[in-house]
Amino acid sequence: MNFGQALEALKEGKRVARDGWNGKGMFLFLVQGSNFIVNREPLISIMGEGAEVTYRPHIDMKDAEGKVVPWLASQTDILADDWRITELAAA
Repeated sequence: MNFGQALEALKEGKRVARDGWNGKGMFLFLVQGSNFIVNREPLISIMGEGAEVTYRPHIDMKDAEGKVVPWLASQTDILADDWRITELAAA
């Protein structure tokens, strides 16, 4: 599937990945927006303890090491046709 189709799948709550990625188990997922009260660093130093933060929706990636990182599409990702929906991983 193409990138537009992958975005639609993300919006439907699915996880997507590219066949061209080297890392095993990597995928993207949509993080819904939310509001929360700051109670830990580094946000205490930036926003102040007790401040309310509005967290906008964005896309995160689970990387090959099992860690989560904010994700930004490259031109290669946007133009790729090797996107696919991944199965939900067991916890």
